[in-house]
Amino acid sequence: MKFKENRTNQKEPDIAFPYQPPSDELREQYAHLFELQSPPKIRFLKEIFDRFAALILFIVSLPILFLLKIAYVIEGLIIPENSGNMFFYYNAVSRGKTIKKYKIRLIKTKYIDERYAKLNDWRAYTSEWNEESRTYVGSFVKKFYLDELPQFFSILKGDMSIVGPRPLAELHYQRDLEQGNIVIKYLKGGLLGLGHLNKGTAEMGNPKYEYEYLDNYIEYSPIKLLKKDLWVMWKGFMLVLKGGGF
Repeated sequence: MKFKENRTNQKEPDIAFPYQPPSDELREQYAHLFELQSPPKIRFLKEIFDRFAALILFIVSLPILFLLKIAYVIEGLIIPENSGNMFFYYNAVSRGKTIKKYKIRLIKTKYIDERYAKLNDWRAYTSEWNEESRTYVGSFVKKFYLDELPQFFSILKGDMSIVGPRPLAELHYQRDLEQGNIVIKYLKGGLLGLGHLNKGTAEMGNPKYEYEYLDNYIEYSPIKLLKKDLWVMWKGFMLVLKGGGF
């Protein structure tokens, strides 16, 4: 796995959140978005739908989380080095605000960088991209994106949306701002998004999808925006079924 240096001279995987700077063409197409001075008004139908859907999906996911907990305990008993807490969080940014981004642990605890873990910094968990660092259950969880299930709780709290740009770790948020990307500053981070649907393709990291959704969020009627969210949710569900997590 290749690594690249970030602005603090720490190393991070080059596949982690590879958002590109906005092109001149993108800036011209969405000039009105780059002129925003504050987040757009909350879309209340979207908020209500997010909370309702997240509640249903959280309840549905409880048996899965329970079975995963049993699997983690059993694996930890058989392979002691694979034991440890199933849940963790790191600080991320959503709508310009720092939130706790909850995840399921994929890696053996010996691969967690304790220096950064104490700071709830994303860099503590970068070994996630090394398959050899994962537990057996963690590898299964990653394949089907089950590590994202705890984020239904974040949606219920109002920290995230079901559909939106991914909430970024604080260092990635700062990098995005410095290179001119502003979407996560103005929208809640989402469990799914237009950009996520391109995971594993050459289009992954193209910021045009995030700007398209921010434009939709502002311009669409409440019903049209809801239809767009339902379409993204369906596409995301199909992506999960394919088991394409890596």
